Amino acid sequence: MKSQNAYDQLVGHFKQTIALNQISGLLSWDQETMMPKAGMGARAEQSAVLAAVIHNRNIDPKIAEWCADIDEAMLDDVQKANVREALRSHQRAIKIPEKLAEELARSAALGQNVWVNARKAEDVAVFLPALENIVSLKRQEAKCLQTDGASLYDGLLEEFEPGMGSAELVGMFDQLRPQLISLREALMAEPRLVRQLAGNFSADKQMELASRLAQVFNYDLTAGRMDQSVHPFSSGYRSDSRITTRVDIENPFDCIYSTIHEIGHANYEQGRSPEMDLTPAGGYASMGIHESQSRMLENQIGRSRPFMEWLYPMMVQIFGDIGLDSPQELFDLVNQVSTGFIRTEADEIHYNLHVLLRFDLEQAMFAGDLQVKDLEAAWNDRFFEDFGLAVDKPSNGLLQDVHWSFGAFGYFPTYTLGNIYAGELYQKMSQQIPNLEEQIDKGELEGISRWVRENIHRHGNVYKAPELMEKVCGRKPQMDALVDYLRAKFV
Repeated sequence: MKSQNAYDQLVGHFKQTIALNQISGLLSWDQETMMPKAGMGARAEQSAVLAAVIHNRNIDPKIAEWCADIDEAMLDDVQKANVREALRSHQRAIKIPEKLAEELARSAALGQNVWVNARKAEDVAVFLPALENIVSLKRQEAKCLQTDGASLYDGLLEEFEPGMGSAELVGMFDQLRPQLISLREALMAEPRLVRQLAGNFSADKQMELASRLAQVFNYDLTAGRMDQSVHPFSSGYRSDSRITTRVDIENPFDCIYSTIHEIGHANYEQGRSPEMDLTPAGGYASMGIHESQSRMLENQIGRSRPFMEWLYPMMVQIFGDIGLDSPQELFDLVNQVSTGFIRTEADEIHYNLHVLLRFDLEQAMFAGDLQVKDLEAAWNDRFFEDFGLAVDKPSNGLLQDVHWSFGAFGYFPTYTLGNIYAGELYQKMSQQIPNLEEQIDKGELEGISRWVRENIHRHGNVYKAPELMEKVCGRKPQMDALVDYLRAKFV
């Protein structure tokens, strides 16, 4: 006989498991921001032990029993999502041996520390042994997760973008790449001269501006905080969000747009319905949807001409003379199309080409066509082919991103998916908020925050990405909204 008690037991079990996952996230945040260097060994062991505990809870056979004993006809959409996601995580976890889950967590903690040191030393050789280890472990994990007809890489991609296979991504990206290259060639053929920044951009002043950005983009600092790290990131949950940003005293835009990007992630977490706290349905639709919230704030809004009416006087107020005379000159500068090494600093045309490079290298590694020892050479060759620049140092090449150090293979393509989703969402939001540009011009973004909270954030993981996008935009995600936006802005 079907039982309401089975549903209550399932949700109760996952509340404890998700709380442990949140504790794990706080350990990672502390490692990147406050942990003393000597604590690395102990932190790796703490992470490994906690991962084993979480894994054992996820493989508990009672999960399948509870799910089988639940009458879904008696459930609402949120409750159905709780059952669906609980069973999905269980079925994924039972394929992974406990020792592998434990070692993955340990290696991820150690790998991030090795990456930081290698990046400082500009020495890929320092990083390669750790990377070799994490790739070996992720290949083992991918083999455990591989399904009939799917590639090894698909099992890892499923963690970040459920239901999206690499073949579908390749087809989508193969259509996007020539359009990006065509746009780039047209823009680079007639480069536009823009004035450059000048002034004093101290770390303290940049963090002051970051705080102002947090306020204008409605990041709730009573339920979150902002710190600095080598690579900006967002972690935490609805009532305890943690973001970091990065400061370069010669380039305040790195701090500005890293801050806006991470606020986009944090706002997604803070915008979920409180009723979903500590439940499987309280997750996120996909990493591509998560990235769309960051990329839309960062680009469609944060780099827009109207937003310069708020940002320009704020920069002058905080920094003094910045070497620019108007919001228009600031707009021209922040949207300058130029070839560069760093993904996070790239203009909107080049950014996706950076992502596609990483996506192709990841696929090659997991297909067995590229060995880790050859990865730097492959990166440098591909970068020269795509960007026409010879990589001058590892921190401008293989060592610029943190993702591979902790095994986030399958994450990179979600950045471009996020841009595609952002193009669709911003187009729809513009139709539904008639005075949108006037609000952005004044730095009054409450209407935008309400729109994304109502249409995206509050739903948590009730709808998967394609379903959510169709629900909001009235169609399945397509690239034309992104390409149309880029053409309108840059051509």
